[in-house]
Amino acid sequence: MNRRLIGALLSTVTGAAMVATMATPAAAAPRVQAVTFAGTVALSNCSGSVVRPPNALSTDPALVLSNGHCLETGMPGAGQVVLNRSSTRTFQLLNAAGTGTVGTIRATKIAYGTMTDTDISLYQVSQTYAQIQSAYGIRALDLVATHPVQGTAISVVSGYWKKKYNCNIDGFAYRLKEASWTFKDSIRYTSPCNVIGGTSGSPIVDVATGRVVGVNNTINESGGRCTLNNPCEVDQGGNVTVRRGIGYGQETYTIVACLGAGNQIDLNRAGCTLPKP
Repeated sequence: MNRRLIGALLSTVTGAAMVATMATPAAAAPRVQAVTFAGTVALSNCSGSVVRPPNALSTDPALVLSNGHCLETGMPGAGQVVLNRSSTRTFQLLNAAGTGTVGTIRATKIAYGTMTDTDISLYQVSQTYAQIQSAYGIRALDLVATHPVQGTAISVVSGYWKKKYNCNIDGFAYRLKEASWTFKDSIRYTSPCNVIGGTSGSPIVDVATGRVVGVNNTINESGGRCTLNNPCEVDQGGNVTVRRGIGYGQETYTIVACLGAGNQIDLNRAGCTLPKP
């Protein structure tokens, strides 16, 4: 996990990735297109983005995507789901160049948050997509409704640091284990995306389309095996692989099937596979 933590509890960034230590093959540099900071936000300790699912209306309340471990209520335990909990958290909306903020948007609730199977949080805010665009000239980033593809050129866009990391999707981890948490079908980056604390919650943007395919959440910092800040990969046979210095993100296409009318979370919708409380 790449949350920027304050205090003595954790003096370094949280991160996780399971993988037996091995060298990562060099990847060809991706052809990065004009991915900007428009639509990204800065939290007090993480990054995030204003996202719009395919069927959302411009009059629907907007959603902010980040990590479950970035929740102001603390990191959810394994098996815990936060659903429709009141929140007044604020987010600083960046301009396209990432040189400053254009305004502040405020949450009305944590629509959904978990660190079980995935590491996501969704905040509903007080303004609609149309109101945000009218007030600040910023369009939400579109959420992709399909599984990401290996080899895709991506940009991890951090609103906290106002920095972009460019690389490719190297593949997918069947299970990614970090301390007591287990994530399913995680996105593995090629080595140029050496994300750091504060990049947690950054959107993973497909540079060819400008759409969001995932959310950044962790990196194996020091080669540790399945521990906090040192996630490891576990395959279907139970074999563990540690990849020091390799970062990971969580897929977001699974969110789309769980959003109903008015951008409301409905975990009972057909096709919704997000964990329930």
